[in-house]
Amino acid sequence: MGFTMQTRRRTLQTLQGLAALAITPGAVRAAVGGLPSATHDATSPEWDKLREKLFPGRTLSAGQGTVQVIAPLRAAYGASVPVKLLSKLPQRPELFVRKIYLVVDKNPSPIAAVLDLTVEVGQADFETRLRVDEYSHVRVVSELSNGELHTDSRYVKTSGGCSAPPNRDALHLIGRTQLKVAGELRMDQPTPVDVTVVHPNDTGFELNHITVMYIPPHFVRSIKVSYAQRRVFDAELDFSVSENPTLRFNFVPHGRGELRAEVTDSKEAQFVGTLVVG
Repeated sequence: MGFTMQTRRRTLQTLQGLAALAITPGAVRAAVGGLPSATHDATSPEWDKLREKLFPGRTLSAGQGTVQVIAPLRAAYGASVPVKLLSKLPQRPELFVRKIYLVVDKNPSPIAAVLDLTVEVGQADFETRLRVDEYSHVRVVSELSNGELHTDSRYVKTSGGCSAPPNRDALHLIGRTQLKVAGELRMDQPTPVDVTVVHPNDTGFELNHITVMYIPPHFVRSIKVSYAQRRVFDAELDFSVSENPTLRFNFVPHGRGELRAEVTDSKEAQFVGTLVVG
């Protein structure tokens, strides 16, 4: 009985000490950028600096449902993290999404993609896979044709995405560009399409396991998509996009026409993929 009472007394004293520590000014500090979660649109020191360079003096609206980014809270493989961008605004001439910025705060090259859109997209939804080098916010900024900026973010827990060596078994296929309708072709309606470029998308941070030297950076720099000679969108990319970069996007078919993707990589090599639809 005495031992039991003594143990309880010591436990109580310990809890009281912890409680006193918790309310001591300065003893507890908030996590930088806020608590990371799957839904909290927090900031980060890296993003604070970058946003001032990209959007100096401009207001970014968060949490209004205009744009949404979907990404896993925990990703099994940092070199291929699936990311989906959803726009709640249809592409109409009077108001549409003009640009989309896709950012990974803590990557060596944080701006993964800048998409320059037209109304030919129909619906500004995109999917791709990213490299995430360490625990980081992945965020999207949507710029509307009226100048408004809307943003959303997700915190992704993974690492090693920029140093993971790519598959080097198909280097002879570099540049092969394929377009594929992802589902049913719908005339005069936004129709999803995949464009895929066979490319290692080397970051410059990967080690060659034979030479034990860094592999020079070599990645897809831009993808320009048109339909029936009308521009759909231009994408400026960086190595934060995964190996064999793929973009799922929408376009609005109005009849038979050629869907065309023109690709340029960081060595100025150019590739083309086409698909006749309709």
